[in-house]
Amino acid sequence: MKFYSPAIRRLLNRWPGQKTFGVYRFLPVFFVLGAALEFSMINWRVGEVNFYNTFKQRQAQQIVQQKLLEELETNKENAL
Repeated sequence: MKFYSPAIRRLLNRWPGQKTFGVYRFLPVFFVLGAALEFSMINWRVGEVNFYNTFKQRQAQQIVQQKLLEELETNKENAL
Protein backbone atom coordinates (compact mmCIF):
# COMPACT_ATOMS: atom_id res chain seq x y z
CA MET A 1 0.00 0.00 0.00
CA LYS A 2 1.49 3.34 -1.08
CA PHE A 3 0.92 6.40 1.08
CA TYR A 4 2.71 9.04 -0.97
CA SER A 5 1.97 10.93 -4.13
CA PRO A 6 3.85 10.62 -7.42
CA ALA A 7 5.22 14.14 -6.89
CA ILE A 8 6.85 13.11 -3.61
CA ARG A 9 8.19 9.95 -5.22
CA ARG A 10 9.67 12.04 -8.05
CA LEU A 11 11.28 14.44 -5.56
CA LEU A 12 12.80 11.60 -3.52
CA ASN A 13 14.13 9.86 -6.63
CA ARG A 14 15.77 13.09 -7.84
CA TRP A 15 17.58 13.57 -4.52
CA PRO A 16 21.31 12.96 -5.23
CA GLY A 17 23.31 10.06 -3.80
CA GLN A 18 20.80 7.24 -4.11
CA LYS A 19 23.29 4.80 -5.61
CA THR A 20 26.12 5.61 -3.18
CA PHE A 21 24.33 6.31 0.11
CA GLY A 22 20.89 4.76 -0.30
CA VAL A 23 18.44 5.81 2.39
CA TYR A 24 21.21 7.55 4.35
CA ARG A 25 21.40 10.34 1.76
CA PHE A 26 18.65 12.14 3.69
CA LEU A 27 20.64 12.39 6.95
CA PRO A 28 21.97 15.93 6.31
CA VAL A 29 18.39 17.16 6.01
CA PHE A 30 17.54 15.72 9.42
CA PHE A 31 20.71 17.16 10.99
CA VAL A 32 19.78 20.62 9.71
CA LEU A 33 16.18 20.25 10.90
CA GLY A 34 17.40 19.11 14.33
CA ALA A 35 19.78 22.06 14.60
CA ALA A 36 16.99 24.46 13.61
CA LEU A 37 14.68 22.93 16.22
CA GLU A 38 17.35 23.22 18.92
CA PHE A 39 18.05 26.83 17.94
CA SER A 40 14.37 27.71 18.10
CA MET A 41 13.89 26.01 21.48
CA ILE A 42 16.75 28.02 23.00
CA ASN A 43 16.29 31.41 21.37
CA TRP A 44 12.56 31.87 20.76
CA ARG A 45 10.56 33.09 23.74
CA VAL A 46 6.87 32.70 24.43
CA GLY A 47 6.20 35.51 26.84
CA GLU A 48 9.01 35.20 29.38
CA VAL A 49 9.54 31.47 28.98
CA ASN A 50 11.59 29.37 26.62
CA PHE A 51 12.71 25.75 26.68
CA TYR A 52 16.21 26.59 27.97
CA ASN A 53 14.91 28.53 31.00
CA THR A 54 12.40 25.79 31.81
CA PHE A 55 15.09 23.10 31.60
CA LYS A 56 17.53 25.05 33.80
CA GLN A 57 14.83 25.73 36.40
CA ARG A 58 13.83 22.06 36.55
CA GLN A 59 17.49 21.01 36.80
CA ALA A 60 18.07 23.46 39.67
CA GLN A 61 15.00 22.13 41.50
CA GLN A 62 16.27 18.56 41.15
CA ILE A 63 19.69 19.52 42.52
CA VAL A 64 18.11 21.27 45.52
CA GLN A 65 15.85 18.28 46.22
CA GLN A 66 18.80 15.91 46.04
CA LYS A 67 20.83 18.04 48.46
CA LEU A 68 17.88 18.25 50.86
CA LEU A 69 17.48 14.47 50.82
CA GLU A 70 21.19 14.00 51.47
CA GLU A 71 21.01 16.48 54.35
CA LEU A 72 18.00 14.68 55.85
CA GLU A 73 19.80 11.33 55.62
CA THR A 74 22.87 12.83 57.28
CA ASN A 75 20.76 14.30 60.10
CA LYS A 76 19.00 10.96 60.66
CA GLU A 77 22.34 9.14 60.89
CA ASN A 78 23.69 11.72 63.36
CA ALA A 79 20.54 11.48 65.50
CA LEU A 80 20.98 7.74 65.92
